[in-house]
Amino acid sequence: MPHAPAKLNTPTTLLLGIGNNARRDDGLGWAFLDAIREQGLFAGEITYRYQLQVEDADVIRAYQTVIFVDALHQPVEAGFYWKPCLPVAAFSFSTHALDPESVVALCQEIYGEAPEAFTLGIAGYAWELEEGLSPKAVKNLKQALHFFREKIL
Repeated sequence: MPHAPAKLNTPTTLLLGIGNNARRDDGLGWAFLDAIREQGLFAGEITYRYQLQVEDADVIRAYQTVIFVDALHQPVEAGFYWKPCLPVAAFSFSTHALDPESVVALCQEIYGEAPEAFTLGIAGYAWELEEGLSPKAVKNLKQALHFFREKIL
């Protein structure tokens, strides 16, 4: 199981879920946030996004820690991964959405500092226009939630 640092369940932590629950497993980030919100044990802020944008650099700078939660289009051994989100600028003129690493890099470039950031990626399998997670994605979501409860909450 991945290692997570202690003291992430604080008011200065932002849990930012990316996705779209109208596109099956693309809604994993939001489903994760829904489950965490229902438990009422997370002390930080919870924010939903369809996609990350340049403006999110300004949003994340107000926090000491940011956890990005998103669906993965590739399978991973545990069904999810947890990793540091290091600032890496990957901008493109035609890009209408940014990845978490680019948002952190932009925050650092504009404001001279960025929060400590992590990415929780949950493997998905179905992406068509339809609501509801696939059975495999539900299993991965449960595993990611168990990890988060054990290591973060």
